[in-house]
Order: sequence, then C-alpha cells, then structure tokens
Amino acid sequence: MRNIALKLMYNGTAYHGWQVQKNAASVCETLQNALEKITGEKVHLTGCGRTDAGVHAERYIANFRTESRIPVERLPFAVNTHTPEDIAVEAAFEVAEDFNAIGSCLKKEYTYRIYNSRVKNPFYVNRAYFYPKRLDEEYLNRAAYMFVGTHDFRAVRSVGTETKSTVRTIYWCDVSRGGDLLELKVCANGFLYNMVRAITGTVLYAAEGKFTPEDIPAILERGDRTLAGPTVPPGGLYLTRLWYEDERLNG
Repeated sequence: MRNIALKLMYNGTAYHGWQVQKNAASVCETLQNALEKITGEKVHLTGCGRTDAGVHAERYIANFRTESRIPVERLPFAVNTHTPEDIAVEAAFEVAEDFNAIGSCLKKEYTYRIYNSRVKNPFYVNRAYFYPKRLDEEYLNRAAYMFVGTHDFRAVRSVGTETKSTVRTIYWCDVSRGGDLLELKVCANGFLYNMVRAITGTVLYAAEGKFTPEDIPAILERGDRTLAGPTVPPGGLYLTRLWYEDERLNG
C-alpha cells in the first residue's frame, strides 16, 4: 500500500468547499472520483484543511493510499484528464506511511485580496472583494499586526463552531498594496472556521473608524464575536502557502 501526496490548486467558485457534501459539489469529491477512475479502487482523500464554499487554493496538499502501481510522475496528467478546468494537480509524491496532509502540516498561509478602486472590475468577480472607498494600507497593516502572536481567537471565528481550543499562533499578519489590489496575508499554526475572513473584516472596521488598531487586543481578550468586524465574502480568500517537514511539499 502506497501513500501518495498530491500538490494541487483550485478555483473554488463552483464548489461547496473542500469537504465532501451530501448534496453539493466539493473539490474533494471531484478529485476522489477522478482518482477512482484511474486506480480502479475506492479512494479516500485527506486534505490539508477545510476551505469554505467559494474559497480558492493556490497551494493545497492532499494524500491517499492505494494499491495501484501507476508511477507518481504520471499521476498529475492522468488526474487532470478527469477533472474540470478549475482543479489542477501539479505534482504527486510517494510519502512516508505516517504522512497525513492535515496532521503533518506545520503551518499555513492564507491571503485575502481586496480590489480597492472606485470602479468595479468584472475580472475580479469571485476573485477579490470589491471595496470602493480608498484604503490606507499602512493603517490596515497597523491593525493587522495586532493579531500577531499566540492568542485566543474566539472573537474572530464563526459563532456556533466548536473546537477543543481556540488558541492559535499567528506568525505574521500584514497588508501590502500592488496598484488597486490589496493583500492581507496571515500565517499561523492553525485556523478557526472563518478566522481569516473575520480578521479581514476587523481590519476593515478599524480602517472605517469603528475602533482603532490598538483596540483589537482588547477585542481578542474579551472573546466576543459581536465586538469584532464582519466576516467578509469568501471569493477573496486563497490558501497560498504550506509548510511540511517533507520539503517537496512546501511552497
């Protein structure tokens, strides 16, 4: 039995997230169906994390076990002939027996993109959040920096979701601008449900003057979701980098 890791990317607009759903198309199910056609076996894919409906991944790792002897170098081409154009496998690697795409992941980076222009751009529909009022990226960056460190992030997760701990470590959280496109990048050892989208909404609330960047630590301390900013739309969110001990999977 081989353990195979896939390095892939996808545009999540047409999917109800990564996770298999009973009555909706998912990225995982689409890939599993393709792999089952290739291997002739029932396939169970383990992904590096759950991305919500409409969220994209420029980098994603998933692994599965198989008795198939198809060479790993042929797998990407074979899979890509059975998947839609919005999912692409870049590479496949045989990995250690105990490798698990989510359990072996050391840290992840998400990027939230904001199209900051007075005029909307149809080419960014479902690709970036359109925000017409001019934003000061230096001020946004000041607000974003307040999330760096080890904190209880209950205030920036979806209400009603349960997890053993809401404490996470954020290694960096910063905002940069390239023309009309703003990027908020967050790297952490783990993320809560809707955490990056809520962080982005909170940073935008600070920019709108609803509170100052220096108020954010107190919002985190109180752990009240209603005190933080809104959860911004999913189309601007991308999984952009992953880190593993197996360096072939990094990037």
